Amino acid sequence: MAVKKGINKQKPTAFGKKVKIELIRQEMTQTELASALGINKQYLYKIIYGLRPGIKYLDEIRKILKLDDAS
Repeated sequence: MAVKKGINKQKPTAFGKKVKIELIRQEMTQTELASALGINKQYLYKIIYGLRPGIKYLDEIRKILKLDDAS
């Protein structure tokens, strides 16, 4: 049986969706947010898409984007 090749599209976590929505609302890029956090954009992507927990950055992301604590 042949395996269908294609792009395996990742989906953001619930927190990641909130981050992406807020980035759009604030007209901020993921690169700008990553820079503010002192991390590279690839690591931020992994946090947004649940590939890395990024626990030490979650509070700072909430603070920068002014997300409520329930996020």
